[in-house]
Amino acid sequence: MADAKVIPFDDDRSRGSAQRTSRRRSVPRRQGDPVAGVKALPGQQDGAQQGGDPGVAPPEPSGQGQGHRQGPRSGGGWDRRVAGGLAFLRRRLTGEYEVDDFGYDEELTDQVLMSMLRPFYEKYFRVEVKGVENIPADGGALIVANHSGTLPLDGLMMQVAVHDNHPHGRHLRLLAADLVFMLPVINELARKAGHTLACAEDAERLLERGELVGVMPEGFKGIGKPFSERYKLQRFGRGGFVSTALRTGSPIVPCSIVGAEEIYPMIGNAKTLARVLGVPYFPITPTFPWLGPLGAVPLPTKWTIQFGEPIPTDGYPPEAAEDPMLMFNLTDQVREQIQHSLYKLLVQRRSVFF
Repeated sequence: MADAKVIPFDDDRSRGSAQRTSRRRSVPRRQGDPVAGVKALPGQQDGAQQGGDPGVAPPEPSGQGQGHRQGPRSGGGWDRRVAGGLAFLRRRLTGEYEVDDFGYDEELTDQVLMSMLRPFYEKYFRVEVKGVENIPADGGALIVANHSGTLPLDGLMMQVAVHDNHPHGRHLRLLAADLVFMLPVINELARKAGHTLACAEDAERLLERGELVGVMPEGFKGIGKPFSERYKLQRFGRGGFVSTALRTGSPIVPCSIVGAEEIYPMIGNAKTLARVLGVPYFPITPTFPWLGPLGAVPLPTKWTIQFGEPIPTDGYPPEAAEDPMLMFNLTDQVREQIQHSLYKLLVQRRSVFF
């Protein structure tokens, strides 16, 4: 991937028939059992069917009645979880699992990574999802979203939102900046979660394979903008994502995320320190770096993620991907749709935290 051509997703570096016959054996009739062909009395029928004494009420069915304690099968759910966990560990230790040519590990993502992100999604940020029906049930599609929050947590929450709310449980493959794949540990986790470098070749391959691809064209300009410019979209580069969608005929689904701007209110940027560390910006917030590691804890804001109506691209001719005016118009259309949805969601929001 070192020789992959990077497209400007952002200005910084930017992708049965036989049945078994049962045998019968005669069982001597016990005293009190009903004779064949004779209907049992109302008070004796249930007791006779249970093989118990007539007139004695049969035991309540399992799981019914107040104060009923379930039998040995009540722990079946836990048994299955433990067995599934042990089987998962065995497959990881023996290497009996699959990854695709991008490094995506679907089993690890579903059982581990999603489980780690879900508490933040459900309990901490309390994400509300709208318009998930606008995401296609199958086939490739490009989800384009705004980017904010100082740290790129919005992409991860969007990934959980698609997987947990889409009727078909689709997976979102994010296109990330090259800095993500230079960081130890983060690099491996990103690959395992299905993300890849924001380059044209990778993006087109994923879309042609029928994958959902997510991109945030603002890039570092979006997540690194000051708090005073919150919810004001930055420039969407030169429309590289539109060119990719046109080449593959994939629909573009605009996505608006509200709530991420306030998790780390960026009131300053130590540019000199950022150059020394080799990062695009070094954020200064009301809590970081003053409170040390505690200042890196995001604020528990209330999030809303809305997916807009898809913009089709399959009606354009193949050469449309090389038309700069068309790419500019489509890019502007996507950007305006996201910005309009952001303003609408902000008006509807009661509070930043509730």
